[in-house]
Parts: sequence; structure tokens; C-alpha cells
Amino acid sequence: MAVASLPVLRSRPALAMLSAMHSYAPRSLIAAVEACYSETLDLCEQLSDAEWTRQSLCPAWTVRQAVGHAVGVEDAVLGWEINADDMPAFAKMQALTDASAGMSAPDFKARVKQIFDARRAELRDMSDADLSQASWTPVGVQDYAGFLAIRVFDLWVHVRDCAIPLGRPTDDAGLAAEIVMNQVEGSIGYIIGKKVGLPDGMSLRADITGPVQRQIAVVVDGRAKAVEPGSLPDPDVVLRADSLTFTMLACGRVDPQSKIDEGAISWSGDAHWGEHAARSLRFTM
Repeated sequence: MAVASLPVLRSRPALAMLSAMHSYAPRSLIAAVEACYSETLDLCEQLSDAEWTRQSLCPAWTVRQAVGHAVGVEDAVLGWEINADDMPAFAKMQALTDASAGMSAPDFKARVKQIFDARRAELRDMSDADLSQASWTPVGVQDYAGFLAIRVFDLWVHVRDCAIPLGRPTDDAGLAAEIVMNQVEGSIGYIIGKKVGLPDGMSLRADITGPVQRQIAVVVDGRAKAVEPGSLPDPDVVLRADSLTFTMLACGRVDPQSKIDEGAISWSGDAHWGEHAARSLRFTM
């Protein structure tokens, strides 16, 4: 993928279009993006000088670098003319990284707020036609609302990249969390068919508990495809996990063994494929 600076989306497969039951009004996506801005700013306000330099869940990044990346993407798309052919000026991200390296924590937080405030104003001025316009995204052309859904995914995960190793709590319910789960669910055929490699003729259901509750079912019939959970009363494998664990495993952010040991993810049915699936959910990093 051309934009190697988007780690949450790196090597990410093209997402399936979300079903109508999981779609949202385009303007609600703006509200979800703004909620992610607020969550990021709240985290920034809480951090001590030492915490800014702690290792995030992204192996190459400190907490400050992870926040800087997420904010840098928003700076890059600020003022971008929506189109299907040309990506935003992601070179701006490096400029922000270079400029912020010598900033004090208060100055860095002020810069984060400045960028988010500018994006809020830009998003609030967008019309419904703007939101439905064809747009470049890291996973192919979608409408701009789809681009915003991917931004929710990126921002939401990066907050947890920082908060989890610091032992800071996060609110993992709400619209943004539902949108994040949609992004994972949209790739479930790829995850189970390619990453897990479930054999032809087998089926799997994921029973996902709160804060986001959902059942996701997949059947492999020549290729892996999502099916209605109600059509799969007796799957070969049932995975059970809370929504935060399932999402962070799918993002490759946490060690599967640690979550198995904690009992945060478990399985029933075919023991071999249940364990293999629990260890192999990662579809992006």
C-alpha cells in the first residue's frame, strides 16, 4: 500500500461494503470523528511527562509518536479537496512530526487541539453532497462518509494503543466503537478465510460480548463469506471474546496468548481450529 504511514491500515484488505443493518447516517460519522477527537484530547490532558515517552502498543512508537501520527493524518486531510484519484498530502505528517519533536508537552497538546478544532470546523461545514462524494481511501474508492469511518477506526485504535499500556481506562461503548467493529466485521471473510485459513466446508461464529455486542458468522464454501448468524445454529467453531479484546486482536495489537491465558478469548467446538482462530485474527497492523 502506498501510504505506509497509516499503520492501523497497513496491508489491510479491501473491506466489504457494510450491510444496511450496520450503516449509519453520514452526519453521524462526523459526530463519531468528533468524539474521537475529544477522547484523544482527554488522554493528552491526563498524561504526565514520563507517560508521553512510554512504549505504545505500536512497536516502533512511543505514546507521543502514536498520538502524533493520528493527529498528523488529520492535519494532512485538512483542506484536502475530496476526490477519488488523489490521496491527501501525507507528507504533511512528517512535517508535523519534525516540528513536534522539540515541543514541550503543553505546546504539543495545544497543536493537537488546533488541528482538531480546524477539522471540526471543516467537517461541520460539509454538506450531505460532500459526504456522499466519491473519495480516495486507503482501501479503495468509497464515499467520503466511508473515509470518515476509516478515520474513526484509526483514531479509536490509536487511543487504545496508548491507554492500554499505561493502564488507563477507556470508554469502549458508543457509536465510534460500533463503527470500529463494523470495520472488523467488514473484513471477516478475509480474516477467517485467509488469516485463519478455516478449511472448506467448515463454519465459525464469533459471539462478541459488551461493550459492543454482536454475533458474526462465517461459512467456508469455496471461499469464506459472512452469513446471518441465525442461519448457523451449529457452527464447527464458536469464539467468545469481549469487543475490545476481539478488536485489538484483529488489529494485531495484543498478544493472543496473553488473552487466552486471561480467558478474555475462548472457544468451543473443534478444539484445533478454535485455538488457531483465536491466535490468528490479526488482519491489519
